[in-house]
Amino acid sequence: MINKEELCHRITALYPDIGQCGIDVNVEFDEDQNTWVVDLKKDKIELKTFLEEGDAEKCMDGKQCVSLGIEIAQLKANVERMPPR
Repeated sequence: MINKEELCHRITALYPDIGQCGIDVNVEFDEDQNTWVVDLKKDKIELKTFLEEGDAEKCMDGKQCVSLGIEIAQLKANVERMPPR
């Protein structure tokens, strides 16, 4: 089983500018849907994506992080494009 802190550290290792540019990342496991919820926040803007447990495990094992990287990059781009509220 993946530790949420370890997965969060893996995400911030892939995208170290997430915290530096004022975007906070949070990771939680949703047991009802059996998936990881990756939550990005900047000011009052919040976007979420879902990462299947198998994909998260592959990433943590260093085998495959492509899908996670694409998702995080897309979320980051969306947050940066959104006008402040």
